[in-house]
Amino acid sequence: MEKINPFENMLSVLTATAEMMGLSESDYVVLKYPEREVKVAVPVEMDDGSVRVFEGYRVQHNSARGPYKGGLRFHPNTDLDEVKALAAWMSFKCAVADIPYGGAKGGITVDPATLSKPELERLTRNFTERIAPVIGPDKDIPAPDVNTNAEIMGWIMDTYSRLTGAPRPGVVTGKPIEIGGSLGRTAATASGVCMIAKMALRHFGIDEMASRFAVQGLGNVGGLTAQILFDGGHKVTCVSDVNGCVHNEAGLNITEIRDFLKNGGKLNEYKAAGVEQLPREAILTIDCDVLVPCALENQLTGANADKVQAKIVVEGANGPTTPEADEILKNRGIPVVPDILANCGGVVVSYFEWVQDLQNYYWDEETVAQRLTQKMELAFKAVVEQADKYNATLRKGAYAVAIGRIIAAEKIRKSWH
Repeated sequence: MEKINPFENMLSVLTATAEMMGLSESDYVVLKYPEREVKVAVPVEMDDGSVRVFEGYRVQHNSARGPYKGGLRFHPNTDLDEVKALAAWMSFKCAVADIPYGGAKGGITVDPATLSKPELERLTRNFTERIAPVIGPDKDIPAPDVNTNAEIMGWIMDTYSRLTGAPRPGVVTGKPIEIGGSLGRTAATASGVCMIAKMALRHFGIDEMASRFAVQGLGNVGGLTAQILFDGGHKVTCVSDVNGCVHNEAGLNITEIRDFLKNGGKLNEYKAAGVEQLPREAILTIDCDVLVPCALENQLTGANADKVQAKIVVEGANGPTTPEADEILKNRGIPVVPDILANCGGVVVSYFEWVQDLQNYYWDEETVAQRLTQKMELAFKAVVEQADKYNATLRKGAYAVAIGRIIAAEKIRKSWH
């Protein structure tokens, strides 16, 4: 199968939206190029005494609106084109959420499941040393992403603090609470996805409580999205992960499934009354009302978009829908709530964490939740207004919001000549 380039996908949507807005290329051409691309070689002494060298990346896309912000992913398929696309999406996501950040992204080409915990820690700390010159609380603030977590962010924060000779909790977000993390951060992306999904259902006149949800991916975002929906009384009828897919038209017990997985079970081994096992890709075309892809990029493509049965798609993952699939879904009348709106809750609460770190004053969980809700509501309203203004999809509406805000900052700052 032909490899789909996520950076080319990003450029196609950027260009199409800018043309829709009546912009000349000189207005937005800077957004086609990352401001900085860093590639590093990271040597690690393995437990057996051998040395392996891993490739790492940090791409900084745009800083017109503030310091760079974006996650770090550890994945065997991570490459520069993927990281470039993710960095650009972060610029747009931060602008849609209206928080004072630019976009960045980073990663290491590695399957962390093949490393021991000491090897993973050495890899993380050595990578931090390699990228230390380009990150910092006022430069670039990494965060968790695929296969990274609060513990890994803690290693990064500790390594950077040692290098600079003082505690620097603001260098990363998504840290453990004990060293400057924010209450509400772990579930922030999933909470935002659920909020936006409900707003979208109301916007399109679909009964929220009667809707059947299908969630692809049971990691931090997908698992918590399914859990929040389940806890709220919503019917989650289908979930999938890398090992399989389960479906029950009457609704799945998400708490039971997640407990089963935490205790070492695999989804393709899960059994319960009324539950049927399906191929893992079946979730994308299952009969449901809301499809929430929360896995990796390029899940909905030209090859399967014509088989989607959902009434609405809400992108919990970054870039799960290709431009070709977008066009097919638009022509079929299936709205797609884009990633840069749907999953921006994580970066919103990352911003809250950074603010708390800089002030050394921490908020209670209720305050975090209240301010997240306010940000998500404002972002959804702005995107719908732009989509209506141009009679466009929500994706182009979101890009229009982001492009407009970033270009306005570029023109005011005139940071290049």
